[in-house]
Amino acid sequence: MSFNEWREEKLEDVIEFNPSETIKKGKVVKKIGMDKLMPFQRKIEGFVVTKYTSGTKFRNGDTLLARITPCLENGKTAQVSILEEGEVGFGSTEFIVLREKPGISDRNFIYYLSISPKLRDIAIKSMTGTSGRQRAQVDVIKNSIIKLPPIEEQRQIANILSSLDEKIEINNEINKKLEEMAQAIFQHWFVDFEFPNENGEPYKSSGGEMVESELGMIPKGWTITTLSKYGKLQMGLSPKSNTYNEEGIGIPLLNGAADFSGKLITPNKYTTDPKRICKENDLVFCIRATIGNITYADKQYCLGRGVASITPLHETYSEYIYYNLKRKMDELISKATGSVILGLSKPDINEMKMVVPNEGVLLNFHKIVSKFHKTTRNNDIQNLRLSNIRDTLLPKLMSGEIRVPVEEEK
Repeated sequence: MSFNEWREEKLEDVIEFNPSETIKKGKVVKKIGMDKLMPFQRKIEGFVVTKYTSGTKFRNGDTLLARITPCLENGKTAQVSILEEGEVGFGSTEFIVLREKPGISDRNFIYYLSISPKLRDIAIKSMTGTSGRQRAQVDVIKNSIIKLPPIEEQRQIANILSSLDEKIEINNEINKKLEEMAQAIFQHWFVDFEFPNENGEPYKSSGGEMVESELGMIPKGWTITTLSKYGKLQMGLSPKSNTYNEEGIGIPLLNGAADFSGKLITPNKYTTDPKRICKENDLVFCIRATIGNITYADKQYCLGRGVASITPLHETYSEYIYYNLKRKMDELISKATGSVILGLSKPDINEMKMVVPNEGVLLNFHKIVSKFHKTTRNNDIQNLRLSNIRDTLLPKLMSGEIRVPVEEEK
């Protein structure tokens, strides 16, 4: 197929913008909020069921494109797949809904077009409004001209990119299930105290003796201590800004939530003068503004003042610290102070109360859950590679720099 068959088209001639749909006011339906869209992730992370009042309306297969700053710049764009056949859902008024035109455009191609620089640049440049409330202008986008391949080639381009996203989604689903299993084991063993006793039976419900403690009833022989018994806490300290660079010189710098993507650490700055450094397998998390994002360091990082690290005093403590922190994060956040930006102090974290189980139970928990974390880490690394491949291919496929062998596929 010749590149000459790609035609210049006005976007409104090939894409239906904010298609007309009807939902009766007060009807209970599925709603997708802006918080359910993750940056450059096709799959939508859930929905709520509520009464319809107002908002953009859509069906399965439609693409939701955030039009407000900073959501648009951050890549909040997704494809609807959580509805039943014929079902209409609604969502934020800050979504632009994009739908295919039968025989002219392909719904999956439209999604990838919407996350490509080809359309994103148009949308971002069209933004108007006051600082912090700028929005992309639908009319500007609709009237923009792009070069579009025939629908057969659109489908083949979308198939290639979809195969990468499908693998990413499978890995994410595996990781989600493993995390749920690990949290369930932690809850069962260290909150419900139903860890296996010497006979392999659940301790508490099999008559295991319980004693009073400052945190309530705990198994006999267990005690209460603080986080500092299990790990060494290191608070971040930002180096001078004139030591920063984006060329990869020095050590990658973690300053806060913007440097985390799920369980992956994704800093974009380096420093040649690190003040505080974490080690591989240390626990790292945010302690200012957005507090949380607990994950494991995959290598050395410089810790800015918005993050902290914990080095477990023994490797068997690692997962136990991790899940205690996750469970008690709301409690820690309630202790954060600050006139403008809330933050945690070193005592806030170090003095967090924890149960001290016997070493055998702790070792068994480590043996089970560390395997989950190893699989999760490998999947996260693979997803990063897959997304890099997708993001490299995307503009080349959309521009025709790389062609898809449509005739051979037929």
